[in-house]
Amino acid sequence: MGMIKKKTETDPFLDGQSTRRAGQPRHAKLKLVLMLLSGAAIVSWLFRHDWFNTQIYHAPYPPSTALRYDGEHISWEPCGTVADRSVECSSIDVPMDQFNASNSVNKTFSVPLIRMRGKNATQSILLNPGGPGGSGLNFLHRRGPQLHTIIGEGFHLLSFDPRGINQSLPLADCYPSAEARQALSPVRAKKVVEDSGELWAWTANHVQACADNLGEYGPYINTPQTAADMNSILDAIGQTDMYYWGFSYGTLLGQTYATLFPDRSTRVIIDGVVNQFDWYNSPLDLEAFADTDKVFSGFVDECLKAGSSKCALASLADNREALTDKVLTAVKALGDDPMSVYINSTAYGILDDWTILFGAIFTSLYQPPRWYELASNLASLLKGNATDAFLTYSFSPPNDWNITHRGDALEFVMFNDGASGPANFPKDRRSFVDLLVPFFNQSMFSATEYDSYFKKRAWKIPRLHNYNPERHGPAVKTRHPLLILSTTYDPVCPLISAKSAHESFHGSKLVEVQGYGHCSVAVPSMCIARYVRDFFYDGKLPEENHVKCEVDGEPYFVKPKEAGEETVAIADFEDEEEKRIHLAQLELAGEIWIGLGRQRMGRW
Repeated sequence: MGMIKKKTETDPFLDGQSTRRAGQPRHAKLKLVLMLLSGAAIVSWLFRHDWFNTQIYHAPYPPSTALRYDGEHISWEPCGTVADRSVECSSIDVPMDQFNASNSVNKTFSVPLIRMRGKNATQSILLNPGGPGGSGLNFLHRRGPQLHTIIGEGFHLLSFDPRGINQSLPLADCYPSAEARQALSPVRAKKVVEDSGELWAWTANHVQACADNLGEYGPYINTPQTAADMNSILDAIGQTDMYYWGFSYGTLLGQTYATLFPDRSTRVIIDGVVNQFDWYNSPLDLEAFADTDKVFSGFVDECLKAGSSKCALASLADNREALTDKVLTAVKALGDDPMSVYINSTAYGILDDWTILFGAIFTSLYQPPRWYELASNLASLLKGNATDAFLTYSFSPPNDWNITHRGDALEFVMFNDGASGPANFPKDRRSFVDLLVPFFNQSMFSATEYDSYFKKRAWKIPRLHNYNPERHGPAVKTRHPLLILSTTYDPVCPLISAKSAHESFHGSKLVEVQGYGHCSVAVPSMCIARYVRDFFYDGKLPEENHVKCEVDGEPYFVKPKEAGEETVAIADFEDEEEKRIHLAQLELAGEIWIGLGRQRMGRW
């Protein structure tokens, strides 16, 4: 396709201040440090080194530094720097009910905003990292520089905490305090049949608490309302046209916005696509795990291709079937006989099958840069040493749940959006379990949604929106056609869902990155970067309805480097700007930043 277009002059790529290098294991240093620290010292050290990767970002607002811009109707405050780039923060109040003012009276949600300005920009691109529950403030704070490098200086990047999320108020929370959450949230929810009685009883109380804690605000925390909030954001900054890039759940928000407000949908990219028809109308999410097992097979295949020098598991078998069997047999054995791990008197515990299958393998499928570490930890585990796997996937310092968890937006949004409540499911527990068992058997990873479905069945908050997209209805004609991005094998947002969206939006084009991982940014591809820039700047779309992009370099089983060393070998780009973009893509691929959703292990 040739060299990428240079729309504007750009700065050299700047490394994020608070991020790890691409591919660097999250707990590489932790393993040594835990031997030296204990008790409160461990927690303190973790905070200083940003190991929690919390969704909470609190913007400092200095006094009397208001910034105002021509054509805008709000003021901004400087709120720090990210990789030497200044960012500015503001907030707007939106009606509790965007579609019926009489329901709101004087009740509002406060929606915080954050913006990273482009040097030659007159328009803002709105960003949503996913979830539902991902913080836009945290997203821009952590990943803004990389996205700015990919997009260029011709746009401001603007993100927000949607209603009910993070710093938005009121917060979507099922508990009145952190103490109440710690005391009331524990429940056994791992064995689909055996734990169902306790989970059934616990859930009845939990969903009642969710309804009571939010009161009349609860039903209005949903995606159609958030889509309307985005118009309020555009109005506040004096912008008519929607420029948008949404990832994961952000694609559900993008599809909803484009359907409700097609005339303002000027440049909408959805990346890692959720099937909106299942989300809104089906009690069971029938499509989400369509390719999950294929990604795991890809992990095994790429491991064997890489060889034992890059993938530690490759030395344990010489074909996919044998290696898969070794790994899954070891995981299954942990169900009846978890492994005990003792480091010191403040760091010990067990490893069970749930932790390895869902906490280690499933979450690593999202991001190929994590595969090297996963293979190393699994290889050690299969040889009888569980320490590395425990420290990476299971170790939780005291009280870290209260520190890192902020609200229950996932439950409010997902259940308020969709076919939730007892009317949509069998009435008794045994019949409900009978419904779930074959559904969970569609993938070895489906049971990660176990407790979520119990909550969805029992949900008490009424569905107040009337947004019901038609699966086989006429294609939605937006002001400008959508650009749809996907990998070939996404563990939770399969390509088939992207194809469904492609059919639903008139003139839209689909670009497939021929690789594994969640969203197109899971692997580096200059081809994708070119399409993104051409679309945002010129509205240019691929000529064909469905085009494919190759992955640059070798993204699978890349050995992490020590601090100060080059992250990975830079693909052969002669153009300096393309080198910066490639490095930015590597950083995006290597960081856990997309808003993970499902309560137990993370999904969207």
